[in-house]
Amino acid sequence: MDFSAFLESQKIVLLDGAMGTQLDRRGLMSRGENNLAAPEAVLEIHREYAQCGIHALTTNTLTMNRIYIETHKVGVSVRDVNRAGAELARQAAGSDQYVLGDISSTGQLLEPYGTYKESEFYDAFNEQAEILAESGVDAFIIETMFDLREATCALRACKDNFSLPVIVSIAFTTEEKGGRTMMGNSAQDCAGTLTDAGADVIGANCGDIDPAQMATVVSVLRSATTLPISAQPNAGRPKLFDNQTVFEMAPAPFAEGIAECLQAGARIVGGCCGTTPEHIRAVAGVLEQK
Repeated sequence: MDFSAFLESQKIVLLDGAMGTQLDRRGLMSRGENNLAAPEAVLEIHREYAQCGIHALTTNTLTMNRIYIETHKVGVSVRDVNRAGAELARQAAGSDQYVLGDISSTGQLLEPYGTYKESEFYDAFNEQAEILAESGVDAFIIETMFDLREATCALRACKDNFSLPVIVSIAFTTEEKGGRTMMGNSAQDCAGTLTDAGADVIGANCGDIDPAQMATVVSVLRSATTLPISAQPNAGRPKLFDNQTVFEMAPAPFAEGIAECLQAGARIVGGCCGTTPEHIRAVAGVLEQK
């Protein structure tokens, strides 16, 4: 069964949790580069999530597009790091689990706030998506997007050139006034624009809101589109201690927040920054009860 058919048949879909903060705990701060520099650690984290009763793993390819890699001087090949990311996730996935190719921000701004044209973002996302598709991912997940225009560029690049389903997940800074991104995009505008642009799933992840606040955003998204809604909150709102960002929410209250997101209308749930296999197992327990 392909991922599109699975989405139609499954009432609730459980995704994995954070990769970046799990790598940080192991002293591996370079994120996507670890697909090549420390593949055994990435594989171990994938396998831990795969054992939590999830339906899909997410590749460790966040921001591994050419613009981000070159402007941040990451020093890896776009093709090598994305292919390795897809292969590691596939290696960890069970026979009944799917692999989502992770695409995220370029780390730059579009004109007039920055120097990049939409065509340049489109080309970078298309290149990454092509590598992930060739490497056998079952769907794309465009996530942690703060700018609706950038998210739409990524979505267009995926939908114009590939037949795989696409989840688009936006990072909201606040749940007030119907939810707002860092760039001022409302949840309602995000839902309408992304629906019109051909997204298969629309949702929220990361940002500066906790799981209960994300439930408020989910309710706005639910009212603005007929598409399935996803919710992948952080383990609480980020806090700064000793110049380090930490997430303090324990698995049980995190799972309670996910339950609120489900009640608000989410059908695809998982975790973002600070979440661990323990958080995802707690969510799996809530889903069993439901």
